[in-house]
Amino acid sequence: MPVLIKIKKNNNAESTAFGKHYGKVVTTETMTYKELCKHMAEHNSVYGEDVCTGVAVKLQNCLLEQLLEGKKVQFGDLGTFYLAVKSEGVTKEEDFNLATSIKGLYLRFAPSRQDINDLSSKSLRKRASFMKAKDLIETKAKKKAEGNEQNP
Repeated sequence: MPVLIKIKKNNNAESTAFGKHYGKVVTTETMTYKELCKHMAEHNSVYGEDVCTGVAVKLQNCLLEQLLEGKKVQFGDLGTFYLAVKSEGVTKEEDFNLATSIKGLYLRFAPSRQDINDLSSKSLRKRASFMKAKDLIETKAKKKAEGNEQNP
């Protein structure tokens, strides 16, 4: 299935991009953690869904623990997870207050850029195919209409 793209117009009058149209990825569904573990088990694995789920849960817990200890975590050839903060700027270093100056803590991911597992934007773009979501909807509607005509 191709990556579905919806075309959206920027209606923010205060934006420098006001009135321009941009592509936005359309997500067709969200795979749950349990569904992902089941999917992993179905890939000719000797391990069942229960073992895959157990390993995934342990991995998630350990990943979070290590991140909160100030470490980056390289996730094999997939890439590296790390934390970043959003903070309010202050004039003097001594005015920076950890309790009030930090506005957010975010989980970040830097994809691998190595050989076959290159997940950089440029590489992903080469590997993906795209389709306008509007075209898919119209194609499905047309097929459904044709099916109804044949089966009155």
